[in-house]
Amino acid sequence: MIRATFAAFICYNKIMKLYVFDFPPGAALYLIFITCVIGLCMGSFLNAWAWRTAHNESIAKGRSHCPECGHVLRATDLVPLFSWLFLKGRCRYCGASIPKRYPLTELICMCLYLSIVLRFGFTIDTLRFILVGSLLFTASLVDIDIMKIPDGMLIGMAAASLLRLSEGMPVLKDMLTGFIAVSVPLLIVVLIMEAILKRTAMGGGDIKLIAVLGLHFGALKTLLLLIIACFTGLVFAAFYNSKNKVNKAFPFGPSIAIAAWITALIGEPIINMYLSLFI
Repeated sequence: MIRATFAAFICYNKIMKLYVFDFPPGAALYLIFITCVIGLCMGSFLNAWAWRTAHNESIAKGRSHCPECGHVLRATDLVPLFSWLFLKGRCRYCGASIPKRYPLTELICMCLYLSIVLRFGFTIDTLRFILVGSLLFTASLVDIDIMKIPDGMLIGMAAASLLRLSEGMPVLKDMLTGFIAVSVPLLIVVLIMEAILKRTAMGGGDIKLIAVLGLHFGALKTLLLLIIACFTGLVFAAFYNSKNKVNKAFPFGPSIAIAAWITALIGEPIINMYLSLFI
C-alpha cells in the first residue's frame, strides 16, 4: 500500500515537479512528516495570533487561556489537534465547548505548508510562500472575526515579496506591474459601483490585499487570482448568508486567500494552458 501510494506521488511528481520526491522514499516521507508537524504547530500559533488581534490582545504578552473561563492553559492543553481530540472539544477546566475552528485551522495550515513544500521544494519560493501564506492565513481569520485586514500583515506580505529579487533585478518590473495592473482598475470599478449603488461594494483592505499579492504573482497571475477569488467568493457568500440567515456584507479576505493558494500551486499551468488556445 505504501509503495503504491508513493508510486502515485511519483507519477504526480512528473506533472507538477514535486521536488520532495527527488529524495529517497524514506527521506521524502520524513520530510513530509516534519512539514506536517510544523504546519500543525504554526496553525495553532496563527489561530491564536488572529484571535488576539481580533480581540485587541498582544500575541507577545500573556499566556494562552480559555476564552470562556480565563484559566491559563497548560502545555498538555495546547498540543495541536490532539489536545482537542483528547479533550473531546471541551475546556478541561470549565467544560465550555472549544470551537471546531481550532482543529480545522491547524489542519488547513498543515495542508498549506505541505502543499508549498511539495510544490517548490527547498527554495526561496518556499520561504516566500510560507511567509506570505502564514500572514494571509492569519489575516483571513481576522477578517472573518471583525471584517478587517490588518495593515501590519499587509506590510509583512509586501516585505516578503522582496525575496523575489533573488531572481535578479529584471523581476522588479513584473512586481510593480503586478502591484498596479489589477488593483488600480479594480479600485476604479469599485468606486464607480459605490457611486451608483450608494453603498460599499468592496472593502479597502481587500483592494490593498490584491495589490500586495500582485507583488508576488505579477499581472497575469494576479488577474487569474481575482477571477478565482470571485468564484470562491460567491460560494463563501452563499454559505455565510445562509448561516446568518440574512443578506449582508461578508469577509472577502478568505476567498482571496484561497485564490492565492490555488494560484501559487497551479496558476502557471492554468495560464499556459489558456494561452496555448490562442498561440
